[in-house]
Amino acid sequence: MTGFSALVLAGSRGGADPVADYAGVPHKALIRLEGRTLLARVVEALREAGASRIAVIGGHPDVRAEAARLGVEPLDEAAGPSLSVLAGARSVGTPLLVTTADHALLDAAWVRRFLDDTPAGLDVAALVASRAAVEAAAPTTQRTWLRLSDGDWSGCNLFYLANDRALAVIDLWRRVEAERKRPWKMAQILGPGMLLRYATRRLSLRDAAIRLGRLAGVNAAIVETPYGLASVDVDKPADLDLVRRIVGEA
Repeated sequence: MTGFSALVLAGSRGGADPVADYAGVPHKALIRLEGRTLLARVVEALREAGASRIAVIGGHPDVRAEAARLGVEPLDEAAGPSLSVLAGARSVGTPLLVTTADHALLDAAWVRRFLDDTPAGLDVAALVASRAAVEAAAPTTQRTWLRLSDGDWSGCNLFYLANDRALAVIDLWRRVEAERKRPWKMAQILGPGMLLRYATRRLSLRDAAIRLGRLAGVNAAIVETPYGLASVDVDKPADLDLVRRIVGEA
């Protein structure tokens, strides 16, 4: 697929960022890997994959300057990732691929495969990798696993919003995000049946997509990638050490 728009999240969570501090830069999107900032690596991969328009959400002045240098559109961040994506989607439009600036190893082939494997007629899709694929590609990585009936899975920070109906998923995300410290409220939103099925490992990847889609009122899919490294982002100093080893800089 060509001609899609892409949104890169490069916001700040407030306070010190341990990864940026570890690397000695003002923002982790500005960490250099093989002579390029992480933001530049992500933008270049998206362009190679066929993105015709790319916007970067971030409020840090150095990140905005880097976005301008790369010839992409800087957008203001909102109060939290979900609202930032919603504002970005409304500004840039759909179809829209969403990823993050710390997706240090992002490859155009992963993006193209994701878009090709996303079934026609869907409103929204998310990419995941199996534990086997991740651990084969990066045995030392520490991921947060979704433990489902058909295996353990890791998110890959790649999402596809096919049309404006997909924005309903962002509203569900916003509601869950707002209640992340109050499990009983999350249960009210997601439904106790779904949470129970997850807790007892009776929820499959396909079931999870269908149930979440129904809650948001959209057709949703979770797409599996064969590329285990697609799950590796730079959330902590150990992740930065890992990607540096992978590219031969450590």
